[in-house]
Amino acid sequence: MSKKVVMIIAGINFRDEEYKVPRAILEKAGVEIKVASSVTKPCRGVLGMTVTPDILISEINVGDYEAIIFVGGGGSSEYWNNETALSIARECIKLDKLLCAICIAPVTLANAGVLNGKKATVFSSEIARLKNKGVNYTGRDVEIDGKIITANGPAAAGKFGEAIAKALE
Repeated sequence: MSKKVVMIIAGINFRDEEYKVPRAILEKAGVEIKVASSVTKPCRGVLGMTVTPDILISEINVGDYEAIIFVGGGGSSEYWNNETALSIARECIKLDKLLCAICIAPVTLANAGVLNGKKATVFSSEIARLKNKGVNYTGRDVEIDGKIITANGPAAAGKFGEAIAKALE
């Protein structure tokens, strides 16, 4: 039986390579991927890529997946204080699932309270937001603390994808 993950992208301005690169790595590893967003119409990446989500973020049943991945990019700030996104992050931890976020998306995890006292990384513009939520910011490209994997941006997309694939083995 293949592992199932859901990648959450912003309705507009998700980061193309933070979606595309980890997705390719996970697909190569035989992982089944669903895409969720706040809208079901085609979502546009910062670099022009379009992705049509399979489901709305409100339709995610965390128990159906081995991992939840929050894709970054400027648009991902739409989930920072989105109650559905925050509850998905908390549910992920409660059910002992893999919780992953890249670029500025770790702010969503911090705002959900699941990074308090944990090691994590984030895009440089949001370091203060993480520290203000009690996160042990490490500055690494990819940080793994238990079942939480964070990455700091587009350049780390490959390492991020590899870390998720390894954790799903």
